[in-house]
Parts: sequence; structure tokens; C-alpha cells
Amino acid sequence: MSNFERRFGRYAIKNLTIKLIICYVIGFILYYAPITSNILGYLTLNPHYILRGQIWRLVTWILVPPVATSGGNIFLTLIMLYFYYSIGTTMENVWGSYKYNLYILTGFILMIIASFITYGVVYFQYGNLGAEYVATKMDIIALFYMTSYYINMSILLAFAATFPDNVVLFMFIVPLKMKWLGIFYGGYLIFQAVTAVIQGQFWVFFPIIASLLTFAIFWFSGGRLMHLRPREVKRRNNFKRSVKMTPPGITRHKCAFCGRTEEDDPNLEFRFCSKCNGNYEYCQDHLFTHEHVK
Repeated sequence: MSNFERRFGRYAIKNLTIKLIICYVIGFILYYAPITSNILGYLTLNPHYILRGQIWRLVTWILVPPVATSGGNIFLTLIMLYFYYSIGTTMENVWGSYKYNLYILTGFILMIIASFITYGVVYFQYGNLGAEYVATKMDIIALFYMTSYYINMSILLAFAATFPDNVVLFMFIVPLKMKWLGIFYGGYLIFQAVTAVIQGQFWVFFPIIASLLTFAIFWFSGGRLMHLRPREVKRRNNFKRSVKMTPPGITRHKCAFCGRTEEDDPNLEFRFCSKCNGNYEYCQDHLFTHEHVK
């Protein structure tokens, strides 16, 4: 990823969260305006029409608002946009514009793939009813499920995994740690996916899988499986063999970012960063979020 960032990082879109929210606002205007409400039908991610030459749908579907999740409620829509703005801008600042752009782009690509898989399943189930019926069915599915909602909200999972101890006011009242909110949302997505499979609603299942895959790809590629690499296993074993008994009053571990030691919290885990130039040790909260020393 570092090599690609050096080459293509200058093309990253700055403040991508704000630009996506603007796309949402435009989509909601098109959805609620009586004159332009039919325009959304020509912008959705419907593979039936994409395969028939309407390739602009591969891009314009980003404008389609998540009407299924907001239920047409303006208040819920504003809360969703505000929450997405908060976590989206934070993750863009933490990751940088390039990685954040790549995360969203990966989600969009997976959603396009999910839409074509869904189209294949729908065609297999209802193809005998005619092409017009399949096209109408996909129009409804694309409008309500093939939107950027699941991809954008997968940022919630990334935020909860990066800042598990951050406290937010759930429903503006209940203080809740992000890790519990992330676990609840992830569990809810899995429940939705399982329920969709049981009920045969694959047009719900595949968008959810696209969202979870987006999070999984970036989370595990960001170093969460680094400790399983043979080189890291060997380095840890060598370190354990070379460590002698620590004299009283002297700590064995200290985070180079926040300064915490094992005496501050015996449950803290410490790791050396293999990407930093030198022996820099970090606690579990800053191992993947610190700026590498070059």
C-alpha cells in the first residue's frame, strides 16, 4: 500500500466525506422533489440496464440516498448524515486521504460486484416471468438496497476498531463506548444477513457482505495478522530469550506514543513496530495508529 500511495496518493480526493454527503443531499432532493423524483430511476445501480448500455449507472448510483434506512424521515436522515460526517472526517484524518479514498473505493467496487451477483440470482429466480418483470424487480432492489449506505456505515466498524474506548452519546443521551456500538452494529449486520438468507432475500444479503468485506480487507491488511508472520514470530522469540529479569522499580515495557507502562495497566499489551526505524515499542491502542518513525 505504501508503494501505491507514493505513486497515486496525489490523486486522492480531499474531504471525501463532505463530498459524499453533498451527493446524498442531491439525491434526497431528487427523491423528494415531485418533478425530479423519476430521475433517480435512471441513476440506480441496476445491472439489467447497465448490460444494455446505460453504463453511467456505474457512477451515478452514488447519488441515490439510503431511503430504506431512513424511512423517508427527515430527522433520522439528518442524524445519520451528522453521525457519518463525524466518524468519516475522523477516520480520514487518522488514515489520511489516500487510505480513506481507497477504503471507500473498495467498498464501491464490492457493491457493484454484489449488484451483479444479485441480478444473477434474481434472474435465476424470476427469469421465467419475463425480462420486464426482472427489470422492475431490480429497480426496486437498486433503489432501496444497492446504495452507498452499507459501505459508508462500514466506517463505523473501522472507527470502533480504531478507537474502541471512545465514548459517544447514543441517541444523544446514553454514553456508550465505541467498541460496544461497533459490536452491536456488526452483530446486527450479521443477523440481517442470516435472516435474508433464510427468507431468500439475497438482495439484502449481498450488500451487507460487501460492507463486511470492505471492513475485513482493510482491517486485516493493516497489520492485524502481522503477529502470525514467520518473521514476526522469530523476532518475538528472540526478544523473549534476550530479555533478562527486570530490576525492581524499572518497567519492562513503555509505549513510545503515550508513555504508559505495564504498571499503569497490567492488561496492556505491548509490541514493537517493524515499520519504525529503530526499536520503538507501542501499546495496543497505538500500535496501528501511530506515525511511523523514519
